[in-house]
Amino acid sequence: MNKDKIDEAVLALLYLNHWLEKPTGVTNAWKSFDWDTMERLHERGLISNPVTKSKVVAFSDEGLCKAKEAFAKLFED
Repeated sequence: MNKDKIDEAVLALLYLNHWLEKPTGVTNAWKSFDWDTMERLHERGLISNPVTKSKVVAFSDEGLCKAKEAFAKLFED
């Protein structure tokens, strides 16, 4: 199993359901993915800590950029 490819796919799917939180300017996404993958993305500094009561994670600036790139690579023609 290639964890890097899984991480890239989950990052792209997080991008698919992202939105900008108007008052704070934070970009969020629903965090309903594999916990091990979410933890790896957090350790790399791409998303906020997934281990909270909140149902969402926030992208870091780098994470949002990488998520957009992964989405384009995997899902756009």
